[in-house]
Amino acid sequence: MADLVPSTASAHPVNDRREIAGWRLYDWANSGFTTTVIAALFGPFLEALAVKAVEGTGSNIVLNLGIYTVTAESLYPDAVSLSVLLQFLFLPLLGALADYTNIKKQLLMFFCLLGAAATTMLFIATPATYLFAALAFVVANLSFGASIVFYNAFLNEITTEDMRDKVSSQGFAFGYIGGGVLLAINLALVTFAEQIGLTTALAVRISLASAGLWWGIFGYFGIKRLKNRAASRKVPEGQHYLTVSMRELWTTFRELKRLPQTLRFLIAYLLYNDGIQTVIGMSAVFLSNELFKAKGLPEDDSQSFLLGLVLMIQFVAFGGALGFERVSRKVGTKTAILISLFIWTGVIVYAYALLDSVLQAWFMGAAIALVLGGSQSLSRALFSRMIPHGREAGFYGIYEISERGTSWIGPFIFARVVAETGSYRQAILSLIVLFVGGIVILFLTNTTKAIHDAGNQLPEEAAATHS
Repeated sequence: MADLVPSTASAHPVNDRREIAGWRLYDWANSGFTTTVIAALFGPFLEALAVKAVEGTGSNIVLNLGIYTVTAESLYPDAVSLSVLLQFLFLPLLGALADYTNIKKQLLMFFCLLGAAATTMLFIATPATYLFAALAFVVANLSFGASIVFYNAFLNEITTEDMRDKVSSQGFAFGYIGGGVLLAINLALVTFAEQIGLTTALAVRISLASAGLWWGIFGYFGIKRLKNRAASRKVPEGQHYLTVSMRELWTTFRELKRLPQTLRFLIAYLLYNDGIQTVIGMSAVFLSNELFKAKGLPEDDSQSFLLGLVLMIQFVAFGGALGFERVSRKVGTKTAILISLFIWTGVIVYAYALLDSVLQAWFMGAAIALVLGGSQSLSRALFSRMIPHGREAGFYGIYEISERGTSWIGPFIFARVVAETGSYRQAILSLIVLFVGGIVILFLTNTTKAIHDAGNQLPEEAAATHS
């Protein structure tokens, strides 16, 4: 068993404004990927490329893997599922490894730049290269998830317990603004593409590449402000990083048996946040098909609309993230999360049964925006208090399995329902099981006990300690 290394936190003080500003800047940087690529453009664009590629073949199958068939319509959700399957295999291992190193900053930088480069490669997406573009997306999404493991682990190192709701919410809020600014630029580019001599397809490809450049440039400068701490655990003599990280991963899972309330929260989070991420990731495909393609409206109109809708969501979500942090102060973090999840469930039902116009989609998007940041930022802050000291990255490696952009159950369900029924409404309704399951399990979780069992303090206890 590896030993805990004595804390050297005093060498790098917590709650340092400069370091927190750098941490927030990384959220600004990577949010361009989640908005422009995942939420707005890449799903419908990849589907359109795949459909064009198989046009005239008499079939919509793009890959026949024997027992598993990928169609033009299911290619994007299947690509998401593949990237997350890889994350499921590697992220917990990376998290365990990070607790034995003092190079979390360098690992964060590596995956930031790798993901940014893969995203920039989406510029080459055409009907002739759409499968390569799907592969580049898989690498980008895998790198995104890996970077967030190390990014989240820094939250515990740079803040005290009483500051985490606030700093976590600020990170999400800052990310919404960053993703929104880039999306506004890309909205203008796609909308006015023909007026400046570009095709809409080229404008979309430039927009996808811009998300990679945005991620890489701003991410570099944000990460530079972070400071490495000493490894929280040391490698025993005669062992190597790979073997000890695999053992540590197993130890982390065993540790969850000692922390049953933390495990219960993780299961709830896996379910409801998987649903949230699937709604975000598949909303562009859903709206494009239900509000435009099904009604015979021009596809170019859907791209401009989707960019505008996601842009609105970004800026409203900024206020929503900060607003729910205030709600959590009044009713508690767990209750605030539950309120947001009930609203999410209502959105799913509305999208299935009533959504029929662009105007309705705008109102639905506003409802999503109000709860989007709160449900995610408060979940991250709450989980940070349920983690034993010295195992932050290992636990976040497991947590990241269903973090932003890394859902896997939802996209698989969505893809299979679309492939079997051809109905995007049936597919969106199928996600309700994830929200209901998450709500029930979270309601039954004793979060106060989870925090104390991990050896940590409630926010009010920490505030009294540090006052």
